[in-house]
Amino acid sequence: MAKTRPVVIVSRDVLNEKLDTVTVCPITSQRHPGWRTRLAVNCAGRPGEIAVDHIRSVSKARLGPKISVLTEIEAEKLRQTLAEMYAES
Repeated sequence: MAKTRPVVIVSRDVLNEKLDTVTVCPITSQRHPGWRTRLAVNCAGRPGEIAVDHIRSVSKARLGPKISVLTEIEAEKLRQTLAEMYAES
């Protein structure tokens, strides 16, 4: 558990500018293609999944350098999954 893990920052920029924490979804190399709470992505050239079901807030001090950026399609799929999981219907 002490290893460095890649994450996707999902909190809004306006919050990120003011708070000492950011809200993130971790990226895991363990694949679960049938899970609706996971999104397949490539992170720094390696296959993985965004674990939307493991959303959490972390201190900005724990963040390392940016290693990759989501494509527009990946970002839209992530927004849709977050809305399905956490927004009111």
